[in-house]
Amino acid sequence: MKKDIVVLGLGNPLMADEAVGGFLVNRLLEEKDSYPNIDFVDAGTGGMAILHLIAERKKAIIIDCAYMGKIPGTMVKFGYREVQSVKKLLHYSLHEVDILKVIDLAGQLNQCPDEIVILGIEPEKIEFREGLSPALQKKTNEYIETIKKEMRC
Repeated sequence: MKKDIVVLGLGNPLMADEAVGGFLVNRLLEEKDSYPNIDFVDAGTGGMAILHLIAERKKAIIIDCAYMGKIPGTMVKFGYREVQSVKKLLHYSLHEVDILKVIDLAGQLNQCPDEIVILGIEPEKIEFREGLSPALQKKTNEYIETIKKEMRC
């Protein structure tokens, strides 16, 4: 049975700071027993499967890296309608997806969560390697606290 709230971490774990969403969700999974009404999902590069993960929830919290022109490591909270995607899809993989288009599709199917919060984190490095950059590593606890505040709303 689906829980009321889902926290989704997006990103590729092999691309440095691109992995921040999954990294943070995996940290939160260590405390999952304290949050019985919340699902934590490392959605990675989940593609259209994300549609089913957010369907029929009261709230979805989506964590991903985002180029915003901010200082690396900056986290910004967005409502779904406040974000504009400039993502150019290459169409090489079924896992390639624009999360905003997935949310639009959920709305068209009447399966959209009542509330969607997107937490974007400005990356320092996106390159072929595992592990977060120092700028993001040092803010990990701050990110976790911000996510927990959203989980309580």
